[in-house]
Amino acid sequence: MGYRLSKIYTRTGDDGQTGLADGRRVNKSHPRIEAIGALDEFNSQLGLLLADLQEQLKTTPALQIIIDVLAPCQHRVFDLGGELAMPEYQALQAVEIARIEQTIDAWNVQVGSLKDFILPGGSRLIAQTHICRGSARNAERRCQALHSGEALRPEVLAYINRISDLLFVAARLIAQYQGCAEILWQAAEKPL
Repeated sequence: MGYRLSKIYTRTGDDGQTGLADGRRVNKSHPRIEAIGALDEFNSQLGLLLADLQEQLKTTPALQIIIDVLAPCQHRVFDLGGELAMPEYQALQAVEIARIEQTIDAWNVQVGSLKDFILPGGSRLIAQTHICRGSARNAERRCQALHSGEALRPEVLAYINRISDLLFVAARLIAQYQGCAEILWQAAEKPL
């Protein structure tokens, strides 16, 4: 495979536009670019989570199962960005959504039913997982905003929705593996 990026800066975006793979130029504030940017931010947060998980393997080897599931997801999120940059490109398949759903179901059995709302925290790793979940939700909103004007494939929308669910359950599983109590939301007291 040859070099994909021979020059990092091109100066072609200095006027507030950027190019899509099909040759079109669009404003950097275009919903498609907003969605690509949100996916890129999410992918970066996911990369940080994977690095943090890797660092914790020495003390908590059970975290490897979470790495094994999330590492391929990072590649699929990159594929989603590719689909948005190249509208004719279709990398994501329904089997990826089914894989996430099966994992959610298995992990959910392991962590048990949720009786209360939980808050992000308990450990840095749990909090970073929730940051990823929030970032995935933001990317989903951006994709839905684009979808309202330019139809996206159902697999794109389902995948980004499902991955935030996966991250929620992953945070609960990390708490279990780390022996951290989940932080339960406490409603404000009602005024007398």
